[in-house]
Amino acid sequence: MKSLWNDDEAKSFSDDPLKLRVYTSRLLGREPELVLHGGGNTSVKAKIKNFFGDIEEVLYIKESGWDLKTIQTSGFAPVKLEVLKRMAKLERLSDTDMVKLQRSVMIDPLAPNPSVEAILHAIIPFKYVDHTHADAVVTITNNEKGKSLIRKIYKDKVLIVPYVMSGFILAKKVYEMTRNINWHEVEGIILMNHGIFTFSDHAKASYKQMIHLVSLAENYLQASGAFDSIAKAKAKEDLSTLAGIRKQVSLAKGGAMIAKLDKSPQACGFANLPNVNSIACRGPLTPDHVVRTKQMPVVIKGDVEKAITKYCSAYKEYFQRNTDSPCSRTVAAGGHLLCLDPAPRWAVWPGHGIMAFGQSVREANIVFDIAFHTIRAIQWGESIGGWKALPEKDIFDMEYWELQQSKLRKEDTTRTFQGKIALVTGAASGIGLACAKALHEHGSAVVGLDLNPAITRMFDQPDLVGLAGDISDDRAIKEAVEFTVRSFGGLDILINNAGIFTKSQSIEEMEAETWNRSMEINLSSHQRLLKICIPYLKQGIDPTVIFIASKNVPAPGPGASAYSVAKAGLTQLARVAALELAADGIRVNIIHPDAVFDTGIWTQEVLNERAKHYGLTVAEYKTKNLLKTEVRSKDVAAMVCAMAGPAFAKTTGAQVPIDGGNERVI
Repeated sequence: MKSLWNDDEAKSFSDDPLKLRVYTSRLLGREPELVLHGGGNTSVKAKIKNFFGDIEEVLYIKESGWDLKTIQTSGFAPVKLEVLKRMAKLERLSDTDMVKLQRSVMIDPLAPNPSVEAILHAIIPFKYVDHTHADAVVTITNNEKGKSLIRKIYKDKVLIVPYVMSGFILAKKVYEMTRNINWHEVEGIILMNHGIFTFSDHAKASYKQMIHLVSLAENYLQASGAFDSIAKAKAKEDLSTLAGIRKQVSLAKGGAMIAKLDKSPQACGFANLPNVNSIACRGPLTPDHVVRTKQMPVVIKGDVEKAITKYCSAYKEYFQRNTDSPCSRTVAAGGHLLCLDPAPRWAVWPGHGIMAFGQSVREANIVFDIAFHTIRAIQWGESIGGWKALPEKDIFDMEYWELQQSKLRKEDTTRTFQGKIALVTGAASGIGLACAKALHEHGSAVVGLDLNPAITRMFDQPDLVGLAGDISDDRAIKEAVEFTVRSFGGLDILINNAGIFTKSQSIEEMEAETWNRSMEINLSSHQRLLKICIPYLKQGIDPTVIFIASKNVPAPGPGASAYSVAKAGLTQLARVAALELAADGIRVNIIHPDAVFDTGIWTQEVLNERAKHYGLTVAEYKTKNLLKTEVRSKDVAAMVCAMAGPAFAKTTGAQVPIDGGNERVI
């Protein structure tokens, strides 16, 4: 492992210990072999002047939930050092009391809770303390010969601490083990099955010591041939089964889940190992991961529903086994533990790779990264004597530990479309753009398809992606649908919005090209898109299709036959789809907007032409409805979200106008 320390960068922080702490913390966070998504913690001890002018020693320690990769000075909780040291001397201390006591001696009472390792950082008598869950180190400790291997690699230069849960118990254990040691003879602390600590009075030295000790573990794995033990294989694609897996996991969870598939050669190689059922299900790389990944993945072979059902039953049995004598450090309500949802958070899918599940793309990506590091570590461990995770009870106690669960509770969200997956056509402007943004704001992962290549720049977030493509090109729409399923695991919401408004011509004057183009883009392309989407919608969670039609369906006007007839055909297509797809739980509804002038089809030329046709000014034409109000794209998007959400859960085949009130429609 290479050091990322840069003297020129560090020089600008040298006069501020906390800023220097931020700098080295970010160096650690930039290396995924050291920490993943909120893992690890760092601290610095400093002297400050309080409100009375007195000098106090303070421990600035990473606040719970911050990610080292992006941490800022505000991510360090300031806690009075002397009180933390005194806490280590107590005979016992409950988690609740520990958190309360730590909060009571924070010099900023508005700051979030400090790391549960604050006491441990306090009793290490050095200014800078670094703690990581380095893959190489944890791999070696998760081994049948773990302790002897650590001794072989580090000799007597590190303190080896047997596994105990984080928090006060761990701090107390280290306090007792270090009462009579010479700290200057200790280069680091190895926590079995957990991680590694380094420390120094200088930020650079503590950071470089971490790199050095981890490199020794990596060198051992390299020399032992562990790095060459990673299996590789080519993955097969099966998007239909992928969507089916995601559906069953979502049903088990009780809400929509994003499913990320890793079909890399390494992921598929691991999934294809003949003993994968055994090695994948022994436990997590470090117990801190269990809150994200659960105790083990589901291995999917054969019938998907049967595999998920069996996993859920096994999880409930695991819960029951370990609650006969509940650990006092686990989350309880009324004196009894509450079983979490039994759905898996990652899966091993032989022939295809590994999968990660989350209520959002971010959450799925966290599980995705942890799972990838885990499958490598498992194979490394097997090659040097045998992968051996912690006993089940220890893993359970960490999973149901109140202080661990609180991390997830902070991330809980009630957004309407959390975990849902949507495809929106015509998404680069007007109604489509507004729909894509609204669905995304309400929690959905969204793929926007549009002819305009700018869509790829407009939508470039992990859960909001733009694809350039022609709605009338069968290949383009097939690729868009498959991209959506491949990226997020399925499809729940289809917004058929793309369309054009052809130039005003009477039937007598109608050019064949005008008519045919309107039929192709405004009608036929939507039929073909729907056909491609139906198999995936059948696997969706509360799936829904919404067609953006037009006021011209119930109240057509002269000079717009090409547009009106296509939209009428689109409406009829939607009505038939509602009849055909209801048995599969797919809702199909229609919106009839009118006079939505902030859309791509309403060029100034078209607007002037239509206003002139009615003998109105443009301003009058924009508000020629009963309510004398202008209907905007965001208003249509709000109706789309209502239709896609629980308010319309019992409705299909409906046609809803959003036009400010039209006498001819009414």
